[in-house]
Amino acid sequence: MHPNSIIFGSAYYEEYMPYNRILQDFTMMKKAGMNTIRIGESTWSSLEPEDGIFNFNHIDLMLQTAFDVGLSVIVGTPTYAIPSWLAIKYPDILVTGKEGQAKYGHRQTMDILNPNYRNHCERMIRELLQHIHKHPSIIGYQLDNETKSYGNYGPYAQQEFISYLKNKFPDINNLNSSFGLNYWSNRIHDWSQFPDIRGSINGSLNGEFKKFQRSMVSDFLNFQNAIVCEYLQENQFITQNFDYGWTTHSYGLQPEVDQVDAAKQLTIAGFDIYHPSQNKYTGKEISFGGSIARSIKNQNYFILETQAQGNINWLPYEKQLLSQAFSHFSNGADSLLYWNWHSIHNSLESYWMGVLGHDLRENRAYKEICELGQELKKYGDHIYHLEKNNQVAILLDHNSLIGLTEFPLTNNLIYNDIFRWLHDAIYELNIECDVIFSSQISTLTDLCKYQYLMIPAYYSAEESILHLINSYVEQGGHLICTYKTAYADEYLKIRHERQPYIINKCLGLTYQQFTNPDETTLKFSNPQLEKKHFETKVQVSTFMELLIPSTAKVIASYENTGFYDTAAITENNYGLGSAIYLGCHFDSTTLKDILFEYFQKNKFEMDQNQFPIIHKMGINQFQKTIHYYFNYSNSRQKVHVNYNNVYDLRGAVHVASITDFYLEPWDFKILES
Repeated sequence: MHPNSIIFGSAYYEEYMPYNRILQDFTMMKKAGMNTIRIGESTWSSLEPEDGIFNFNHIDLMLQTAFDVGLSVIVGTPTYAIPSWLAIKYPDILVTGKEGQAKYGHRQTMDILNPNYRNHCERMIRELLQHIHKHPSIIGYQLDNETKSYGNYGPYAQQEFISYLKNKFPDINNLNSSFGLNYWSNRIHDWSQFPDIRGSINGSLNGEFKKFQRSMVSDFLNFQNAIVCEYLQENQFITQNFDYGWTTHSYGLQPEVDQVDAAKQLTIAGFDIYHPSQNKYTGKEISFGGSIARSIKNQNYFILETQAQGNINWLPYEKQLLSQAFSHFSNGADSLLYWNWHSIHNSLESYWMGVLGHDLRENRAYKEICELGQELKKYGDHIYHLEKNNQVAILLDHNSLIGLTEFPLTNNLIYNDIFRWLHDAIYELNIECDVIFSSQISTLTDLCKYQYLMIPAYYSAEESILHLINSYVEQGGHLICTYKTAYADEYLKIRHERQPYIINKCLGLTYQQFTNPDETTLKFSNPQLEKKHFETKVQVSTFMELLIPSTAKVIASYENTGFYDTAAITENNYGLGSAIYLGCHFDSTTLKDILFEYFQKNKFEMDQNQFPIIHKMGINQFQKTIHYYFNYSNSRQKVHVNYNNVYDLRGAVHVASITDFYLEPWDFKILES
């Protein structure tokens, strides 16, 4: 079941509250226009205080009060934080990582393969769902919480990994060959000789183990999904709150979960997006997060967690909470739930602030969320379930992410940096994109539905996909590809053929050498680009390949270097299409200049606006086009448009003709045409 309107609400933990105020809180939520709460995923020790002794009083109170005031409920399976008695009863339940076994106290410290853990998970889920599954306020279930393998190198994981390898390589000689285990006498002649993976110096084998760890997550979620399905009522959904790679906020592709595989059994994929605020709020994290989220199941998605006030340095400026919410909707989110409603008064997340602060009273954030609720009440059905039809896709690949972790280019450049380099450049040019995962590509049709394909460092590349990329360009597609693409195979074994492997055909170049730059700059063949960057030379920042063009023309070459006659950036016409190859890393402003020219030359309809004005669009359920315009800055900005006969949703007014207008700091406009 997919909901038929926007889900809007917050996580709520009556178990954490300093006193009973549940009716007051739920009444405040209703006043704010919220319609849903998310409960239960963190509270196993409250629900089962002793082994086999269950107490669902908190759950019952929240469900009944929600029903009484008219709130729907998403119930989380409470399996990602275990009670202490369980860790005491089965000491090996605590996960063994690369540096040893975890200590009890933190969440997500379990071995998700441990049979005793699995048995108690199943018992907990069944007891809970047997008790509540027919309650009319429940609209869906969330499986676990931001599930990972938690760095599991324990005995169950190692045993299962050997079984996984045996199944994949029935002939042990193929295992040795695929991972190059002759090196340093790592060759294995019998499965009984397989060593503790924690000591491995073989990046290819380590990468395969991380692939196996990702499969643990899919298996664990499928295990829970099968149990919940037994109790699922008509019109209820099952979801999971996936997250992203993390720096100090959501940053890129999550390395520890194959989300495409893990989401196959879910009704709808859910995600948790956290981002900077104040003057660092740009909408970029919400945009790339939405592109990934839409692509997991090729449908709209839930935001199950995002910040209200959040970390101390995330406290939003006035209007930013409204902007953040509609930024999610503009990317195709069908829900918005805050983490969490109330700020916690003790323990680890006390200063990760909720909608309400520690005084639990109305505040500026709450009042702005009330404004959001009023706006959704007026026109929420016009922005719900937005269909996106993008011409550009970015190809992402987990093996390549791990490959550039095992074999780093430098200490300062990771796979997600390269992904964000491309994504953020087109984002600022107002070019919307989807994500396509390598695991989703099986035929040329999968690529040809996009006019432009962007590939960040597809390091671990399958031959079949590389041949499809050649055909994609030959049949009229436009390719933008970065360094370190097609360098290794699917087992991270470096190819011994000419680089870039296979796609040197559509790229019209090859190379043999690469290095990190030493005060290297770029010289452009394009007179306009060279003039623009003549005085302030473009620095090659962290990595450079010495390109040797065959049919490709040189866009930029290296200068201030002893490597003569080597290209840095090229463009090649191949068949009906074309391909740009970025053989080095440099600043994002220059990248935007190069991409702007390339998209414009290939007849892409460029938006009149660029960042900090961001334009998002899609088709609503009434088959009308919705245009969002956001000002992601602290200054008044002019917006360039030219529309006839549109409806201003926020102003609730028909406009016969609209041209340029201004947006105040952090403000936005929504037009229906």
